[in-house]
Amino acid sequence: MTGALQLSEKMSRLGTETAFQVLARAEALARDGRDIINLGIGQPDFKSPPHVVEAAQKALADGHHGYTPAAGIPPLREAVASYLEAQHGSAVDPANVLIFPGGKVTMFFAILMFGEPGAEIMYPNPGFPIYESVINFTGATAVPIRLLEETGFAFKAEEVLAQITPRTRLLIINSPANPTGGVVPKEEIDKLVAGLADHPHVAILSDEIYSRLLYDGREHVSLLSYPEIRDRLILLDGWSKTFAMTGWRMGYSVWPRDLVDPAERLAVNCHSCVNAAAQWAGLAALEGPQDQVDKMARDFDERRRAIVPALNQLPGVTCVEPLGAFYAFPNITGTGMSARDLQDKLLEEVGVATVAGTSFGALGEGYIRFSYANSLENIETAISRIGTWLTDQNG
Repeated sequence: MTGALQLSEKMSRLGTETAFQVLARAEALARDGRDIINLGIGQPDFKSPPHVVEAAQKALADGHHGYTPAAGIPPLREAVASYLEAQHGSAVDPANVLIFPGGKVTMFFAILMFGEPGAEIMYPNPGFPIYESVINFTGATAVPIRLLEETGFAFKAEEVLAQITPRTRLLIINSPANPTGGVVPKEEIDKLVAGLADHPHVAILSDEIYSRLLYDGREHVSLLSYPEIRDRLILLDGWSKTFAMTGWRMGYSVWPRDLVDPAERLAVNCHSCVNAAAQWAGLAALEGPQDQVDKMARDFDERRRAIVPALNQLPGVTCVEPLGAFYAFPNITGTGMSARDLQDKLLEEVGVATVAGTSFGALGEGYIRFSYANSLENIETAISRIGTWLTDQNG
């Protein structure tokens, strides 16, 4: 109830993304003169590549000001298909590619398609909070896939398969993962795909938004490379993380042929189409030089190798090595504080923004997320501040 207005009951089931709340509070403190280091928001601290910006400017100058097809401009859909084939070695039909305003739209549409009272949707926990939020919004039952520290926050295929029931409609996978940096080994994905042959009623949403951010020589295992599930696989990816284009709101997805029309219909009802100039920028990102992408990945790796040992030196803190994305997810139970309490104290008293593990699901209690999408200098300063503060707390 908002005043005299009666909201739909389902609105009470819709959650949020705490990282944006932390960001707003951090920015408010900064405006008040506080020195805040933000290790909370999952946003690269790099600018979009210059040739991408130039492509958008040219598109505007060339008069690309109107509506585009709801599915995206044909050259961009074709470029996405070519890019995915080059990255993963799997052919993609451009007709199955849809361009959306960000990756969240793909997950929102997929969950809306399959979620309703009586249905079950499986999702990673701890995991990106919008999964659970939208599942609950649809009235479906959210079934957590437990991601545990002792397995590097990667699932075991047999445990996932054992949770599938006749009511399971959709299985959500995210590797490399937010918030843990966990990467599912290929052998576990092989086992999962093999086991899914016994459950042809289950669709799969594979969130691969961090597919180009893996470390120590690891190669991404895309579910696109498993032809036996392509007729029920939805791939989520986009430009935000890989190309430092978070504010452009550009995502792409690959859908099974039978789901393309329903997804496009949702797009027409929701947002009509994606910003025209941004689509030409996305085309330039995929077809242009990749040197800045590679440099960002190297820089993230350097920061990863700095932040994990530093976290392990903090009183009451231990941290497993993240294998992908740009997050560390240390265990903070030794501090004696809850995840939310520590998050708030670090921001208000230490000037370091982080995100409580419970923002990513109930299994995130005892953990806190650090984004190392910030400069090495800021990371070192932030960890030093935290170390001094924790030592004082224990003294």
